[in-house]
Amino acid sequence: MLKADSRVAAVIVTHKRVDLLRASLDVVANQTRPVEWVIVVDNGCEDAVRDLLNDVAGDRGVYLPSATNLGGAGGFAYGFLQALALGAEAVWCADDDGRPENTEVLATLMECATRHYLDEVSPVVCNLAEPDKLAFPLRRGIEWRRYRSELFDPKHPVEEQDFLPNIASLFNGALISADAMARIGVPDYRLFIRGDEVEYHRRLSRSGLKFGTCLSAAYLHPDGSDEFKPILGGRMHTQYPDNEGKRFFTYRNRGFLMNQPGMRRLLPQEYARFAWFFLVQRRDVNGFKQWLKLHQMGRKEHFERPGGH
Repeated sequence: MLKADSRVAAVIVTHKRVDLLRASLDVVANQTRPVEWVIVVDNGCEDAVRDLLNDVAGDRGVYLPSATNLGGAGGFAYGFLQALALGAEAVWCADDDGRPENTEVLATLMECATRHYLDEVSPVVCNLAEPDKLAFPLRRGIEWRRYRSELFDPKHPVEEQDFLPNIASLFNGALISADAMARIGVPDYRLFIRGDEVEYHRRLSRSGLKFGTCLSAAYLHPDGSDEFKPILGGRMHTQYPDNEGKRFFTYRNRGFLMNQPGMRRLLPQEYARFAWFFLVQRRDVNGFKQWLKLHQMGRKEHFERPGGH
């Protein structure tokens, strides 16, 4: 369980985006509720990243260069294990292209976690350019929410609502206890990018641990809603990333995810949604064949990278 006096390590994963990293580090390292360590996993092994970390975090900085690009999944796994090895009692996640909304976010998350006896708590992930909008649409029941205000129940005063149980964005500002990691492990390196967060959420959901989203804290992230395409008049959505590399990892990893305990019941819906999107909405037979090939690759746990590596 998260405690007010828990020793917290911030873990940030980066890859050749030092200018974006600075904005993230500046906010993470200057929280009113300080972190004990600022761990940066550098998938690009750049001297500029090490120098930036030393400049912003000083003695609290822990630089972890990796000669192999571990992706987001492997990077967070590496950073989480390093945090545990240092004695951290909780890990606070961040990416290089996003940042906490302000310097009060960690204090707000910790207060929410202790009040609700949580093992994990996440902020609301908002659009960096338009903070009133969500960076990623969130489905509640059969409805998709795209604005921060839509997360509140209109039947109750907003000031009485600070917590959304059993829903969390896990690598964008999430605060996770070391005890929780002992039960759910670390992210799966095989996934590399895309879907690693969903797979980690699946483990957290099945663990019996208490978790959720703190509605009074926000993490700012570039808009990712464009790749979620509405079908059937907006009643359902599919995911269609904007480049071939992202589609490869998204669809391959979804195939793996949909074959895991707790997810298999969604397989019929998965096939129906993507068949409709590719064959009816886009009239793209080759696109559907490629989706099916990647999906089946993931189901078989064939984690080759693009090009067969």
